[in-house]
Parts: sequence; C-alpha cells; structure tokens
Amino acid sequence: MRIFWQSFVDASVNAPYMARLSEYLNNIAASGTTVHVEGISPPDREFGRLAELRCAVQAIDNGIAAEEAGFDAFVMGHFQDPGLYELRSTLDIPVIGTGEATLLAASQLGRRLGLVTLDPVFEVWHYEQAERYGLGDRVVHVTGLGCKPADFADAFDGDQAAQARMIKDFVACARPLVEHGADVVIPAGVLPGLLIGREHGLKVGHAPVVNCAAVALKSAEMWVQLRKLNGTEPSRGPSFKRASAQARDDFRALLARNSR
Repeated sequence: MRIFWQSFVDASVNAPYMARLSEYLNNIAASGTTVHVEGISPPDREFGRLAELRCAVQAIDNGIAAEEAGFDAFVMGHFQDPGLYELRSTLDIPVIGTGEATLLAASQLGRRLGLVTLDPVFEVWHYEQAERYGLGDRVVHVTGLGCKPADFADAFDGDQAAQARMIKDFVACARPLVEHGADVVIPAGVLPGLLIGREHGLKVGHAPVVNCAAVALKSAEMWVQLRKLNGTEPSRGPSFKRASAQARDDFRALLARNSR
C-alpha cells in the first residue's frame, strides 16, 4: 500500500518537522505500507482563507498526479481540509481529510470536543468544519496556541527541553477547554498532533488527547482495505459526483499556464 501525504509545510524551510513526520508515519504504518510526505512551496505561511485556497489548489493538482503515479490513497495532511470535497470528487482512490477523520474519530470517544489550533485565525474555520461534517453541536470551544510552524523546529530537531515546554504550553491551552465541558481534546493541526505523538496516553484532566496524524494515516489504510475488500467508494451522486475528464484537464491546464 502506498499513501501520499500532502503537508502544507515547506520541505526545506521546516526540514526537521518534515523528517520527523515522514519517520513517524512510516514507523506506525502497517506492514507493507509506505507513506510519501510531500510539502508545498511557498507553504501555508500567511494564515487565512486566501492562503488556504492557494495551497488547496496545489494539493488537488498533486493529488491527481499521485493517483496517476499509482498511489493507493491521498491524505490531506492539513487539519483544515481545504479542497477536500473537490479532490474527493476528482479521484478514484480514497481521499482522507485529517480534520474530517479526526473529528469523526474523536466523536466516538466523548460527546463534547475541544480543539487546540495553531493560530486564533483558524477558530472560525474549525467551527465551520464541524458544521460541515455534521458535528457542529459537539464542539464546545476552539482556542489558538498562537504558533507558527517554525516555533516547533527545535522540538522536532531533538531538543527535549523544547519538546517538554511545548507540551506544557499545549496542556495549559487545553485545560480551560476541559474546564468548560470538553471531554475530548483535539490538536487541530498535524504539527501539534505530531508533537504529542510520543506522549502515550496523554490526557488533560479526564479528556483524552487525540493524535490527528495517527488517526489520518490509519483511516487511509482502512479505506484502502475496504475498497479492495468490498469496492466501497464515495457516493457519486450530488455529494461527490465524479469530475469529468474535461474538468480535470481544464483545471490542470490553468495551473500549467500560471506556472510558465
């Protein structure tokens, strides 16, 4: 099984994170599964809707190329899932959104969900996500760490003190969510998700902390297996009607023109 993981981080600017992510995903993957992690340049660096759209367009193009290259699944390794539905309607292989998969999994662990995101600008986005996935009434609060990807560099480069400090900051940020009713804590980003990946059984009070990176990968493996077992795929009715060859060609031609 070959899985294409699309990060919204620049592979050279954030090399320690990308190396740690690739190592982690391939270590926890099932036997016979390999994960290719791909970055985006320029990355999602000016947080906001326009940057999310730009990166989503590139991710969709990469997804089409990944299917053509023989990958078995595509993971949108960016919690906000921009372009997820468009890509799912474009590809035959399973398309997994880290945010969607994690929110659905977390909803099986508790009734009330609290999200800790990188930056406060994403708070509204995550509420919209929850509503889109039918979980709007399950999210009690979203709070931002106020971090940039570069802030994680030392921790991912092996600095144990930096790792401990960031875990402490994450828990401090999450604790008010639990005090206000959340009984599951979700790191709403692969960066903080990977940060807590080494913390076995991490809880904030009574609330388990869900590792979104692990959930997304295992979801991808599951859907590849179910597709092979039962031929299960998304609805090709109104929700994810298959994009025509002409629509795909027009999309890729637009990107080709802009890259010249």
